[in-house]
Amino acid sequence: MPRKLKSPYLPFGDQQTAPWYGKDILSVKPFTRADLDYIFGVAHDMRIMVERIGTFDLLKGKILANLFYEPSTRTSSSFMAAMQRLGGAVIPISEVKYSSVAKGESLPDTVRTLACYVDVIVIRHPEVGSAALAAKYAGKPVINAGDGAGEHPTQALLDCFTIREEMGRLDNLHVTMLGDLKYGRTVHSLARLLTRFNGITLSYVSPESLRMPHEVMDEVAEKGLPQAEHTTLDKVLPATDVLYVTRVQRERFEDPLLYDKVRDAYIITPDVLAGAKKEMIVMHPLPRVTEISMACDEDPRAAYFRQMEYGLFVRMALLAMVLGKA
Repeated sequence: MPRKLKSPYLPFGDQQTAPWYGKDILSVKPFTRADLDYIFGVAHDMRIMVERIGTFDLLKGKILANLFYEPSTRTSSSFMAAMQRLGGAVIPISEVKYSSVAKGESLPDTVRTLACYVDVIVIRHPEVGSAALAAKYAGKPVINAGDGAGEHPTQALLDCFTIREEMGRLDNLHVTMLGDLKYGRTVHSLARLLTRFNGITLSYVSPESLRMPHEVMDEVAEKGLPQAEHTTLDKVLPATDVLYVTRVQRERFEDPLLYDKVRDAYIITPDVLAGAKKEMIVMHPLPRVTEISMACDEDPRAAYFRQMEYGLFVRMALLAMVLGKA
């Protein structure tokens, strides 16, 4: 269950000399433990402010471009809601087929154009490295909302914030990642981010064809975190504090037969959760298909919809930070 709010209301003001002002957020790699503590502190205060006030004018006069080359419900909507909760405005570009991209415009030219109109750009793109390319040409802060099978840094931040708010800590936890670990950019970023904390154990449960990439495991190993791979959940579930379930993504498979072989490899049901701790949480970046039964939704350990709301507060914090208001 989510923890009760304890922090006092904290006012925000102009801090354009702060280290986050004008910065891009492209990857989780640069974040230190101190950075994360600061971000989560601001996000927690944003949560309090939304629940007490609703909306406020912290970013009044600021404009966000929401540039999405791939379909999105949660990430796109939460960034728009975050900007509007803070009093700013949004230019949504969620169907690039209706923009000049359909005419053959390059990504650098698109972001250069948007930078003439807005103060910050959020981008989702199917190619790894696209957010970094956009940041090179934008001249305004760029936030990576997912670049292919690469990274999804704001999702990893909201995932860690969810764990912090739900479990009351980010140290001394056994985190099990389940499902599509090869193409699931959310688990790539989360595994990297968890190396900043103490006493973390990582378990990876996936079909052989969807294993966690070696480069991610190598980065985790360099930080000295214990990690292990499994093909079944049975052995690790009783020790798990956080079960992070991922969808097998049809759109990442060129061969539909390969997708059909692994799509239902793992399904979380109430019977499965009967073997888990009473004090644990189940997370999922959503959308889900069949990997978590809807019968699990009423279980207090099912945190995946609360997880989406925590994402709003994290993205509010990030927008305020890069625009010098936090």
